[in-house]
Amino acid sequence: MVKPIVHEFNSQQELIAAASDLKAQGIHEDNLYVLSHEKDDTKDLADNADVNTIGLKEEGLGTALSNVFESRGDELRKKMTEMGLSDVEADQYEKKLDMGKILLIIKDEDKVTNMP
Repeated sequence: MVKPIVHEFNSQQELIAAASDLKAQGIHEDNLYVLSHEKDDTKDLADNADVNTIGLKEEGLGTALSNVFESRGDELRKKMTEMGLSDVEADQYEKKLDMGKILLIIKDEDKVTNMP
């Protein structure tokens, strides 16, 4: 599995603009994933930016089921490791999510030329 590119944003507007730019560069929306600390916020952001959330398809059934019994931090870290990040990276990004950052995870890094 190729390691994804992760970008941090402070606001929904920044994330939407970046997602739009990436799609204009040829990155298919199927390769763009949003993650925030709150589940409801993540879903709303995904809808507004027309990108994906990390779900059953990306996690697999076993991880998705185990997440039901995990803390939100543990769940977020598992989601990120299932996307190809190391445990250390997932821990670092989870701390940033705790501070209110929004993450855009890009799986098709070969097409990324410029990130705002």
